[in-house]
Amino acid sequence: MSLAAFRKSEQQDELARLASKHIQSDLEPSDRDALRRATARVATSAVVGSLVGLGLGLYASIRLRRVRTEMFAAFRASERPSFVVFPNGRQEAVPDVTHLMCPTALGDFATYFFFGLGGTVLGGELGLFAGTWSATRGLGKDPARRERIENAYRLMRLDVLRKETARLEGGGGATLYV
Repeated sequence: MSLAAFRKSEQQDELARLASKHIQSDLEPSDRDALRRATARVATSAVVGSLVGLGLGLYASIRLRRVRTEMFAAFRASERPSFVVFPNGRQEAVPDVTHLMCPTALGDFATYFFFGLGGTVLGGELGLFAGTWSATRGLGKDPARRERIENAYRLMRLDVLRKETARLEGGGGATLYV
């Protein structure tokens, strides 16, 4: 998700006022309550998905660190050649790279951070999709309510397009609302 979604602007405030006006005038109180419940369902699913994703990401990073540590211990304990003999009889010493392969605190931090971040994003997105699906299903149960909500949305979009048309005809800059 882009951080621009959290940036406030004058157009957002105008759209919020317009949407609030249409919600108050075009919908019944039961429709408004259903929309609030649907919104809460989406938000709750996204939060739960993010937390589950964070937990799974941290669990995976802990497992990865343990495997990395065990592989390093096995590598250190194994017998390695100390020199290489070439066909012409020349011998070269093999450098010890053990110190380059050992797990570091920076590597552990990066593993925990990126696995946790990845799990949070993936879980949040899956929670958002699941919550949206659930909310859509809940709002679509009553055909009359669904029709009223779609009609209110259609009327709001018409108002937005009218305002945009008036702004463009008045010589204002082109800003796309919808």
